[in-house]
Amino acid sequence: MILRGATPDDVAALLDVQQEGAVEGLGHIFPQDRFPFPREALAARWQTEIAAPDTDVYLYTTDNGTVCGFAATRREEILHFGTARSTWGSGLAAALLETLIATMPAASTLRLRVFEENVRARRFYEKNGWRPTGVSRRTTFPPHPRLLEYQRPPAAGSFERGGVD
Repeated sequence: MILRGATPDDVAALLDVQQEGAVEGLGHIFPQDRFPFPREALAARWQTEIAAPDTDVYLYTTDNGTVCGFAATRREEILHFGTARSTWGSGLAAALLETLIATMPAASTLRLRVFEENVRARRFYEKNGWRPTGVSRRTTFPPHPRLLEYQRPPAAGSFERGGVD
């Protein structure tokens, strides 16, 4: 697998992976008949984040360029992280998460947010050393489910931003 920076031209392929996973994994939180995947809003958000100087957006690709995952970080926070539905249960997500963490700046605490009702993701993060902080907020997307904050000490060998091309 290759971790590389995302470009504006990558947004459609990134969204294909994100949408498939979101519909499958978050359908109980965002029923598609009432709250369909907000592709246009998320495309705009990804374009903004790719252009933002304080945000790093990554794609995980196979050697032939097929997108199998995505992530975005800002300083010590993971903003977005996901892998292709076809890779779920393969161990790829844990390996890619560790690769992502290695790109983040050394900090006392790394943070991310996960939907309270996304039990599968919460189990994954907890298995990989993340712990809930007790802090929560509602997402901006209807029906506005609660996001829980998680934290984890930085991995040994973390280095400053820009370490992965």
